[in-house]
Order: sequence, then structure tokens, then C-alpha cells
Amino acid sequence: MHIAMKPVRTLKVTSSGTSVQSSSIADNRFYIRVVSDAACHIAIGVNPTATTSDIYIPAADVEYFKISPGEKVAVIGSANVYISELSE
Repeated sequence: MHIAMKPVRTLKVTSSGTSVQSSSIADNRFYIRVVSDAACHIAIGVNPTATTSDIYIPAADVEYFKISPGEKVAVIGSANVYISELSE
């Protein structure tokens, strides 16, 4: 999927086997781009906790998600995950 949107800010979340949350997605941001340097799982919500039953992100795969402002991304696995907030 290719979306022509402007990256505004990128958050880095590092997990080493336990669920770790990003900071809140900024107001007026409704889309994010997620890429990870290793396979992991993510959850999205106001106060998410990621488990191995949540969204699977393969290593080096780029995924786009529609989110609500103020939500966070939680990551579990041994990975660095980069979450870019996108603006139209």
C-alpha cells in the first residue's frame, strides 16, 4: 500500500521481550507508518499492552494504520520499531 502523505514525526520504541508503549500520537494525526528491524507484535489504543496474539509485524515490512489522535502503539518482541506520524 502506498499513501502519499507527509511524515511529521517519527517515534522509536525499543522492546526486549516485554510490552513497551510509544508516546501518544499527536493531535490531528490519523495515519501512522510502522516499520521494525525485527519481527514483533503491536497493539494500538489509548493504553495498549501488546501480546503475541496482536498484530504481527515482520522484520523490515512497512505497514500503515489509521489511528485516532492520542492513541499509542505498544510493541512486544526484541525489536526497534519506528512509528512515523503522517499528515495529509
